[in-house]
Amino acid sequence: MAQAITDATFEELVLKSDKPVLVDFWAAWCGPCRMVGPIIEEIGHEYEGKAVVGKVDVDANQEFAAKYGIRNIPTVLVFQNGEVVGRQVGVAPKQTYTNAIDALL
Repeated sequence: MAQAITDATFEELVLKSDKPVLVDFWAAWCGPCRMVGPIIEEIGHEYEGKAVVGKVDVDANQEFAAKYGIRNIPTVLVFQNGEVVGRQVGVAPKQTYTNAIDALL
């Protein structure tokens, strides 16, 4: 399952993680985000224990969305050791996201 990540928990869950982290920046009103959401949830189940998979609601949590220049949603960022190592803007097939994580495992 994908974790809800907030501005308050971002540093702990994403930047300090010793595992690869996939973060979906989304909003409830965003149609394409609703298409990506179930894919991110699936990946969260499949990679449990191997990677951190989370979602940031950009309407409620704007600090890190602004810091990472999120202008269009959905945007999925992949982090390794606190650094952005991958970025996917818009809807993509599940394999695009899993390949990004697999490359870091």
